[in-house]
Amino acid sequence: MATITTVDPATGQPLATYDSFGEAEVDAALEEAHAAYLDWSSRPLGERTDLLRSVGKLLAERREDYAALITAEMGKPLAEALTEIDKCAWNCEVVADSAPGWLADHEVASAASRSWLSYEPLGVVFAVMPWNYPFWQVLRFACAALVAGNAGVLKHSPNVTGCALAIETLFADAGVPAGLFTTLVLDDSQLGEMTPRVIGDPRVAAVTLTGSERAGEAVGSAAGRFLKKSVLELGGSDPFVVLDGADLSAAADAAVRSRYGNAGQSCISAKRFIVSESVADEFVSLFVDRVGALVVGDPTEPWTTIGPMARDDLRDGLARQVSESVSQGAVLVCGGSSVDAPGFYFEPTVLDHVLPGVTAFVEETFGPVASIVRARDDEHAIQLANDTEYGLGASVWGDSEHALAVGRRIRSGALFVNAMVASDPRLPFGGIGRSGYGRELSAEGTREFTNVRTMFVNERSIG
Repeated sequence: MATITTVDPATGQPLATYDSFGEAEVDAALEEAHAAYLDWSSRPLGERTDLLRSVGKLLAERREDYAALITAEMGKPLAEALTEIDKCAWNCEVVADSAPGWLADHEVASAASRSWLSYEPLGVVFAVMPWNYPFWQVLRFACAALVAGNAGVLKHSPNVTGCALAIETLFADAGVPAGLFTTLVLDDSQLGEMTPRVIGDPRVAAVTLTGSERAGEAVGSAAGRFLKKSVLELGGSDPFVVLDGADLSAAADAAVRSRYGNAGQSCISAKRFIVSESVADEFVSLFVDRVGALVVGDPTEPWTTIGPMARDDLRDGLARQVSESVSQGAVLVCGGSSVDAPGFYFEPTVLDHVLPGVTAFVEETFGPVASIVRARDDEHAIQLANDTEYGLGASVWGDSEHALAVGRRIRSGALFVNAMVASDPRLPFGGIGRSGYGRELSAEGTREFTNVRTMFVNERSIG
């Protein structure tokens, strides 16, 4: 039987070993999930929202334990892990409060005596989730899917298997009916065969994935082959544009938070800092001063601001990207190397004078590396921002009207003016291009997991 061993990225030492599911266990989980969906979908919406409130309450009560588990399995500083759990609890409240409005019938004028849209559950939703926000990514999918009347089946990243099972227990303890939210424990060697098999199973109605482009291609292809609804939230190379007239101190503060939070391991963190040439030197100076104040260390210590990367292969891949970028002409301002210590640490790094075609400009750098790109003027900044196959979020800094005008011309799923890109349960989130399709969160994200059904009624038959 295949097994999964989780590893503490701060030390490189093993944490726990889990048995992977075999075909029979996967089949049993899908059967139980489908049976649970048939019952759950007929229950009143109020019962579903009450469940989410119970989940949120347990998250608040267990926040220290869950945060410690996140930190142990993927290396996030404990303060950030606590913030992640708090955001999950907030999402439960927002969805519970708002779902009655989001899922209410929507009247539409037509030739009928009465016509409207109803939002009806789809069935079992299969979720493939990543390690970087191991609770948040799951809870934002699960709240939407379950409140809409669906069941959820989770395939989490193997290195956070403990988190995956803790979330399953969380829902069970909150009162979720047996089988309604289930975790499939699968190791990487099983994914090539098992993922398309699950997607193609007639008991599965839809699939959602947050992850890499490669994973998105595989899941999206399988969903298309079996004609299943899919939502994909993939990578990003988000531009952080600083224009003439921007508050450079505020922009530098936000830039550091955006780039180095979670050790830079976020799809929506700013990665390419496109700065007007006239203010570039001052911005870089402010930015580098703040980067120098970051503390790399044990993620369980309260003073640590940069923990380890989640896996050694991710750290090594980032080192390659930095080395290639410097050889291609980028200027290394600070950092640039793995930390010579146990664990998977990489120094907070700043690259300046990064040009199109350089590795750090073209590829997503999923770690604590910032790329400074200098723009001649607004038109050049827009051109540089759009010179990517990604399109997740964009942040633009300057006079608000000026920044908004520039930002409207940048292709992205979300635009933030004088603010860093961040998800909010009240607003839809998702990308375009190689960053995926569909939306999560808010009304739009909840409706992704429904059959938007047209209802057309005449008071009496015609003809």
